[in-house]
Amino acid sequence: MGNSDSAMVQKRMARFRPEERTVIDGVFDRLQGGSGTSTGAEKSVKLEALQASMGDLASDSMVRRIYGCMCSIDPAQAAPADPGSTETTGAASGVDRERLLVFLADTLRGTAEERAPLVVVMSHNAAGVPGVVTCEQVSAFLQELICAVVQILTSRGRLRGWEPGQMGDTALGVRLLAEQLCSELRASEQGTCDVSCVEEWIFRVPQVSQYLEILVAEGLNVSLNSWTAPTLLPPCKDTHWKDLKCLLDLPTLMFLAPQLPDSYSAPWRLVFSTHLHGESFTKMASGLMHHGPTVLLIKDTKGHVFGGFASQAWEMKPQFQGDSRCFLFSVFPTLRVYTATGYNEHFMYLNQHQQTMPNGLGMGGQHDYFGLWLDCDFGRGHSRARPRCTTYGSPQLSADENFTLDSVEVWAVGNPPQPAEAEEEEGKKSVLNVDPEVQAMMELTGKTLHSEGFSELEEDFD
Repeated sequence: MGNSDSAMVQKRMARFRPEERTVIDGVFDRLQGGSGTSTGAEKSVKLEALQASMGDLASDSMVRRIYGCMCSIDPAQAAPADPGSTETTGAASGVDRERLLVFLADTLRGTAEERAPLVVVMSHNAAGVPGVVTCEQVSAFLQELICAVVQILTSRGRLRGWEPGQMGDTALGVRLLAEQLCSELRASEQGTCDVSCVEEWIFRVPQVSQYLEILVAEGLNVSLNSWTAPTLLPPCKDTHWKDLKCLLDLPTLMFLAPQLPDSYSAPWRLVFSTHLHGESFTKMASGLMHHGPTVLLIKDTKGHVFGGFASQAWEMKPQFQGDSRCFLFSVFPTLRVYTATGYNEHFMYLNQHQQTMPNGLGMGGQHDYFGLWLDCDFGRGHSRARPRCTTYGSPQLSADENFTLDSVEVWAVGNPPQPAEAEEEEGKKSVLNVDPEVQAMMELTGKTLHSEGFSELEEDFD
C-alpha cells in the first residue's frame, strides 16, 4: 500500500492483515498486465481484463455491472460518485488502482452502509433517477448474481453430492430465489428504493453480501488465508440419482437449507420418492418414522410445489407431535417459509388404520382443516387456510384447496439415529406400530390389530 493512497483508501485497506494487503494489491497488477514495476498511476484495468478473469463464472452483463461499479467509485470519498449510473467518464479509460482497492475492500470486508451504493450502481440501468432503483432492477441484478454463484458451485466442484441434471429447473429456481430476497425490500409506494432502503435491506438479508463476496473473491481469484468459500449446500448422501427427477433445484436448496436447525452440516438423504418407490402411504410413513428430522416435498397435479420440515422423527399415533422448530414452506409459485406462530402446538400428525381419528399426514391447523394434509389413500390432500393456517401462518399452499398428488419426496436431513437408540426405541413399541408395512399386511389378511388398542390406552393414561 503506497503512501500516495488517499486517506479513505488507507482506511479501507487497514481492514486486511499485512499479508492480505499484498494479495489485494496484487489483484491490480495481475488484471492490468502483471508487470508490477509501476505505481499504477498511469495504468488501469479494462473491461476486457475483467471479462477474461470472470467470464467463465458470470454472464457478460454481470461483468459489465461490476466494471461499471468500479469505474463509478470516487477514491476521495471511497464510494460511487453517482450511485445512479454506471455510465461514467472513467469507463473508457479503465479502473485505476485506488478504485479497484476500494471495490475489493467494500465487497469483501465492507459494511451494509458501504455495500449499498455499490449494489445500487450494479442494479441500475442507464435510465432512471440517479441514486434510485426499482425492485425489478434489483431483482434482475440478483438473478445474474445467483446464476454466477450456482455456476461457481458447479464449476468448482462444490455440489457436495447433488446432481443438477437430475434436479428441478435452475433458471426457475434462480428467479424465485431472487423474488424471495427482493420481497424483503421495503420499497416506496412507487416500488423504488434509494441507497438507504438498500442499505437496510442488505443489513437484514445476509445472502446479498454473501453472494457478492463469493463472486468477487472467486471471479478475481482473491486468495485470502482468513477467507474460505461459504458453504451454500448441505451434503447429499446415499441417494440414487439415476432414475430420480428431484423436486428441488439448487437455488431452492440454497434457500431452504439454512432454515433448518442443523443448517448445512447435516447430510440430506432421500428416503422416499414416488418416482423410485411408487405411490405407497405406508412406504412413505416408514421413511418418515425411521430417519429423524425430515423434509417432505409435495407437487400437486397443477404444478404447485410445497412441503414441510419435521424437526423430529414422526410417530404413528392419534395425537399431535413435534415442536416449534417445524415449519411449512412453498417452493412454487413462490419461495417462502412459514414458521410457528405460537397459537397452538399442532405441528405434526401421522395416523393410519384408525376408526375414529383422521388417517393420514398433517401439519398445522386442526383435524379436517390442516395447513398441509395427505390422505392415507395417497391420492388426495388439502391445504386449508382461511385466511392463514393457525399453527404456521401459511396461506393455501396448493393450487386448489383440495388437491390431487403428482409426486412426493421425503428427505432425511439429520444424522441417522445411532443403533443403540434405534434398538431402544424398537423395544418400546410393538412391531405393528413400528412397521406400517406389517400393519398393512395384517389388514389385508383380515387380522385384528389388538396391540393398537392397547397402545392407545397407554397413551391416554400418559
